Amino acid sequence: MKSVSTTALLNAFQGLRLSGSSPLRQLRAPIQHASRTVAAPSRLQNARAFSTTAPVLGSWLEPSLDRRKKMAKGRPRVATGGSTKGTTVIWGDYGLRMIDHHRRISAKHLKMAEDTIKVRLRGEKYRLYKRKCCNVGVYVSGNEMRMGKGKGSFDHWATRMAVSQVLFEIRGRIHEQIVRDAFRLAGNKLPGQWEFVKRGDAPMVGITKLDGVTLEELKRPRRQIAPAELLEASSPTTITEAGSTSESSR
Repeated sequence: MKSVSTTALLNAFQGLRLSGSSPLRQLRAPIQHASRTVAAPSRLQNARAFSTTAPVLGSWLEPSLDRRKKMAKGRPRVATGGSTKGTTVIWGDYGLRMIDHHRRISAKHLKMAEDTIKVRLRGEKYRLYKRKCCNVGVYVSGNEMRMGKGKGSFDHWATRMAVSQVLFEIRGRIHEQIVRDAFRLAGNKLPGQWEFVKRGDAPMVGITKLDGVTLEELKRPRRQIAPAELLEASSPTTITEAGSTSESSR
């Protein structure tokens, strides 16, 4: 009885075994070849083109720059000649914009403001955009040391913030009042005065808001120039040459 059961089990297992491996390989080979041919164009399409520029490393608070390389202190560029670059909301729906004057903001202040926004908006679905990055090295000499003895050692990273530029932007399914409160708390952590802006608000040139004013009107001279007909009709003034005397002096 025992031998009959073992033979029955062996026959059952042999029936479950595949007949041969060669037909399966022959069936699988054309499928793999076709998938390779289909995946080749997509792989070429997604391939990154060759570029001679180095990849950007580091973060927006600490770039991958040599700290030992001294750099000038510099001043933030204030666009007063008609440029509105960086004064409007581009990627998000709401933004935080500086309104007083240009200054240099440290990475510590920026990180503190970012953490304040994230704590206030915890649980909300949003995306935060940073418009500035800390790429200026600040050194000890001139800040905490006396004059002389070189430039000093590295202290911290900072960014140059010009007047009327947007620092943070937010986009997502979130109420406007919540974003206003988050930006208010972040502005309290940052030096200077800040305002809440939305997408579509008027750009600014320096401290002038282009709300109903165009760049042509802003660049127009302030002094009223007389028309050409009036200037031609006016009598020319007499010019006294050097060494000559006028009739009144005679």
